[in-house]
Amino acid sequence: MINLNDITGLILAGGRGTRMGGADKGLQSFNGLPLALHILRRLQMGGVENIWINANRNLAAYESFGVPVWPDGLADYAGPLAGFLTGLERCETPYLMTVPCDTPQLPLDLAPRLAQALQSSNADIAMVSAPEVGQDAQVQIRAQPVFCLLRVELLESLIKFTHDGGRKTDAWTARQKMVLVPFDQPGDDPQAFFNVNTLAQLHQLERTQ
Repeated sequence: MINLNDITGLILAGGRGTRMGGADKGLQSFNGLPLALHILRRLQMGGVENIWINANRNLAAYESFGVPVWPDGLADYAGPLAGFLTGLERCETPYLMTVPCDTPQLPLDLAPRLAQALQSSNADIAMVSAPEVGQDAQVQIRAQPVFCLLRVELLESLIKFTHDGGRKTDAWTARQKMVLVPFDQPGDDPQAFFNVNTLAQLHQLERTQ
């Protein structure tokens, strides 16, 4: 079994926050604490001790959380894959787990379930698959490409992909040996992977707590 001490958690907070009017999403208050700090605490509660944050602005604010903060190595807010690349380049453990900064209800058992699936399937990436409401208002189980457990050996592949201009997370992960890990089991919170994209959604989520 993969030991949780062999996993580095990376909180992805490097986006532009376009749908929040340019606000730094990870620093927006949710129940009195910044979103990214909620993520950090839930990862810690889930047994992940080695945690970093990927951010491109307000670095001092993120550093105040007490964990290392690394900006993208790629220019111009290149998206989640830039964060993946930063994490893999610096990771000193065999595995890197990526999570976005805008899902404050992520499951506490996220790391062990991804680790078990990765090991049992001998895959290179274990990716979350979770309930999501589509445009037709129907709930479907969809892959969540920014929730991944990756082997650090994937660094070379990602360097080549981004060097060739690739920026889409799912386009790169589709090239790897990947296992989807369903989080729609009995007892799973169907809202666990709900991501906050706007201030209105943030306030709505607060009201449901």
